Parts: sequence; C-alpha cells; structure tokens
Amino acid sequence: MIRRFRRYGHAPGALTPEDQAVVDQFRAMLAAVRSPEPWTPGSGRDIAVRVGPFIERAHPRPGDDHGTEVIAIALVHPDTGHAAAYLHGRQLGYTDRGWLRCKANTILGAWQPAYATLTHAAANLPLPDHLDMAPAHYSVHVEARRRDGTSYTLLRLGPYTRTWLASRDADRLNTHLAGRIATLVPGFTVTAENVAFGVNDHSSYTDPHGTDTTALLAAAVAKMAGAPATWTV
Repeated sequence: MIRRFRRYGHAPGALTPEDQAVVDQFRAMLAAVRSPEPWTPGSGRDIAVRVGPFIERAHPRPGDDHGTEVIAIALVHPDTGHAAAYLHGRQLGYTDRGWLRCKANTILGAWQPAYATLTHAAANLPLPDHLDMAPAHYSVHVEARRRDGTSYTLLRLGPYTRTWLASRDADRLNTHLAGRIATLVPGFTVTAENVAFGVNDHSSYTDPHGTDTTALLAAAVAKMAGAPATWTV
C-alpha cells in the first residue's frame, strides 16, 4: 500500500509550515512502521493490527488479550473518542463488527497516531466484508468419552462473550460431575471444556444466560440414558 504526500501550489525552495507538517507526518509514519512500539497484554492500550495492506486501530478485550496465538479485539476508527470519528466509523463499517478473533502474528505493536494515515478510514474506504477474523465468542462443550476414543457431545452451551465466563461454567460443571458421573453414565469419562463457539453450528447450542447449567446437564444426561446416541471418533 502506498500513501503519497504531495506539495501543492508552492514553488521550489524552503518548505512552508504546512509542507513541513506533511513531511513530519510522513516521517513519523515511517518511523512507527519500521520501529513499532511494543505492546503489553493487559496494559489497556489499543494496538495496531494488519488488515490486508492496511493498518487498523484495535481495542483488545480485557481479560482476552493474553493469548499467544489469538486474542479478542474490536476494530475502531483511528480517531476514536471524537463524535465525528464515530459517525465516520459507522459509515465505513467499524462499529458493527463486534469482538473478533485476532491472530497474534498480525499485531504490529501499540497503536500510534502516526498509523492513522494507513487505515481504511484515511482512504475513505469501508472495511472489507471478509477480515479473516472470526467472531470472538466462546462456548462450553460437555463430552462423554469411552476408552476406545469414541465420544458423544452431551451438551453445548453458548455463546459466551468472554472466555472467563465460559471457564467459570466449565469449572462449575466439572465440580458437579466429580464423583457422580460414574453412576450416571457408566463406562464414560465426562468433562466440560471451554472451547471456541461454533458459529456455523449455532443451532446445536443452548443459551446459558439466566439458566442453571447443572440442571441443563442433568437433562442432557437423562436424554442420553433414555435415547440412542450417535457416536463419533
């Protein structure tokens, strides 16, 4: 991606203050790209993320920004914080993406104002429909496994918008299962795990919000015991 900075309407010679400001901006952008400022997870700072040939400003989701491979982010307009930026960002698709799964290797570093000229917003272009970033939702899968490796999904809970909420419910279910499942489902090991939410299979999930997850598990076990199961490896 190339950004061209031109001088308009000035004869050769000493730079005007306006031209000098453009040159300084260009130099600051080059320095920021060549020497990104390190970003520390949990710092609360926005980050610079590569989106195709562009660089965008992103806000990491608190509690979901420590992953070594993937973190959760929301793309924001480079001038976020100003009313005009919100309106412009809405026009260009910045405000309707929600939380996204961002690969760690696309993070350039901490966000710097010098990156603003490299964004879609600076080019007055909408964000692309396909960002190579899946929604950053989470779920809990309760799996019953035999010793031969075959398994059956007893229950799928989700979506959760924060990983710690999914982990909390998985821990609660595992505590509830301890010492009981041997009599409920003989011959199987049953565990609850916090995993990524399967957006394309959303109809197989049960919404956990405002419900008793242990009651949902009990219902799933009863259904398994009373109906034939389809087993998969």
